[in-house]
Amino acid sequence: MSQVTIYLNNDLEIKMKRAAKASSLSLSKWITKIIEEKISAEWSQDIVDLAGSWEGDFPSLGEIRASYIVDSERENL
Repeated sequence: MSQVTIYLNNDLEIKMKRAAKASSLSLSKWITKIIEEKISAEWSQDIVDLAGSWEGDFPSLGEIRASYIVDSERENL
């Protein structure tokens, strides 16, 4: 396992420590989790769980365009 040194401003360090504590994780594990989320090639479980959650189909392009209101003429510039 390798070690990495990073430099943070004080405000960011405070926020990071609060977030890690709120997640009940050490700073190392919290940072590792963030990096894994950013470089993951797979969808998170939250997104996977959304599959099939919409009822019915999406409207067709014709249905969407039928709801448009006719715009007023615009002045030529």
